[in-house]
Amino acid sequence: MELFGTAGIRGSARDRVTPELALAVGRAIGSDAVESAETLGNAARRPEVVVGRDGRTTGPALAAAVAAGVESAGADVRRIGVVPTPALAYASQSRHGVMLTASHNPPTDNGIKAFVDGEEYDRERERGVEARVADDHPPAAWDEWGAAETVEVLPSYRAAVVDYAKTHGADATGIDVAVDLGNGMGALGTPQVLHELGARVVTLNGQVDGHFPGRDSKPTPETLADLREFVATGDFAFGIGHDGDADRIVIVDADGDVVHEDTVVAILASHFVRASDAADPVVVTTPNASGRIDERVEDAGGRVERVRLGALHEGIASARGDGGDVVFAAEPWKHIHPDHGRWIDGIASAAVLTRLVAAEGLDGLRDPITERPYRKVSVDCPDDRKADAMTYLETALPEAFPEATVDTEYGVRLEFDDGSWTLVRPSGTEPYVRVYAEADDVDAFVASVTEVVASGVDGGDDANAADGGDV
Repeated sequence: MELFGTAGIRGSARDRVTPELALAVGRAIGSDAVESAETLGNAARRPEVVVGRDGRTTGPALAAAVAAGVESAGADVRRIGVVPTPALAYASQSRHGVMLTASHNPPTDNGIKAFVDGEEYDRERERGVEARVADDHPPAAWDEWGAAETVEVLPSYRAAVVDYAKTHGADATGIDVAVDLGNGMGALGTPQVLHELGARVVTLNGQVDGHFPGRDSKPTPETLADLREFVATGDFAFGIGHDGDADRIVIVDADGDVVHEDTVVAILASHFVRASDAADPVVVTTPNASGRIDERVEDAGGRVERVRLGALHEGIASARGDGGDVVFAAEPWKHIHPDHGRWIDGIASAAVLTRLVAAEGLDGLRDPITERPYRKVSVDCPDDRKADAMTYLETALPEAFPEATVDTEYGVRLEFDDGSWTLVRPSGTEPYVRVYAEADDVDAFVASVTEVVASGVDGGDDANAADGGDV
């Protein structure tokens, strides 16, 4: 039974993430908490599982089902109510946690994210949950069931973000920031934190509403149109957009344009490298991330390590195992701040960026970054052809571009001396091979790369390439 994707369990609340599934998953996570209590230093007391949810209308019933499952496994439940996902992760330190959220999915969906000691479950733990659910893992003995208690987490979480942000940048007093919360959970974190830092904050869609009436929950240039216009016609230093559970962040400049996500990563990554006194500061990112990150990190005195999408924690562990000191980790729109916590936290990123903008201005932060045109293209490829196609491309792409440096650990990534690069990898969820590319003449570059990819997919025939557009 395969339940978990790259970001927990997600799907329709009627057909997939049902109360029945939530009960079973809750019991499996509760059983895991009981078994691992000693490793978390909780052997002397009943293990605890923190349960929180976002504002979706199906959340209360699913949270109740998860809590019932956890208690029936012999663990205590700490209900923390409606919170951003980063706040649930913060509360899961030294214990387990379950967040009911479908992030940026539509309101018909919901989802389950599991945490332990501040980190999302890794693959091994997820497989353990799946095995318990498949085996219909039984409850604990009747006299070993846990109990539930309601606790408050948001004030301490917000205070921790403020304290962390104050160690970076400059006093944000007087900075004007517009924040589009998309009727999601960022409404309970970002405005309050930025206000505490001294910023003047104006919010859009700041009421938590599980129907997401203001805009789609996924923050894109299209769904953030109102924010972009509001910032462009106002007197704001910049704008911020969040997804439904506030682990993602999108930045809008004073002209109303979305700042490329890799530029945001480059700003933060280079700052954390410069601020670190580590002998070997490392930034962990993903194979589809821009070379502009490498350029800024290396210029600041650090290095970049890459790991597959959805596996930032694995990359952090690997880099540390090699002796590196990870100062920042990120994939598109999602950031981990190791000095703050081991979870993805869009609210922390909003706070730090506000302080950095106060110190240097957004234009000043962007000026050193070379922002080459970026494109993503999808080439049709049936699932049963992906493995053969990628085997072919591991040889064909380096032969077609012999001047490139080649990395085949997570697809095929080619890097060039002029800073351009491309990544070719199979989609894990759709019948495509993805082509990511960045170059001064990106259209010609993408055309030459997709021609080789088409040969691998269709034996030399023309492939149907669906242009993903500028990102």
